[in-house]
Amino acid sequence: MRRLPENPLHAAKVNVMPSREIPAHPPEGLPVYRILTGPDDARFCHRVSEALALGYRLHGSPAATFDGEQVIVAQAIVWPSAYGPGGEESDRRTR
Repeated sequence: MRRLPENPLHAAKVNVMPSREIPAHPPEGLPVYRILTGPDDARFCHRVSEALALGYRLHGSPAATFDGEQVIVAQAIVWPSAYGPGGEESDRRTR
C-alpha cells in the first residue's frame, strides 16, 4: 500500500498569540457592528485581517455575489462587547 506524504500543515507548530485585554469599546469611535464589503481581492482580505487584529470577531458566514463584472463579498464583524460573558450574543433589544 502506497503511503501519502505527510501534510506539512499538520506537522506545523501553531504560534498562539498571548491573550490581551480587549477594551470595552472599539478604537477610534468605530461602531460595535460593522459589515465590510468590496471586491473579492487581497485588499478586502487585508481589511478583514486588520479588523481582526484590532480585536473584532467574525460574525456569521461571509456572503458573495456577482455584479456582472466581479465577485463582491461581505463579512460582518462585531466587537467582543457585543457578546455576553458566555460568548453568546447579547440581547440588546428593548422589551
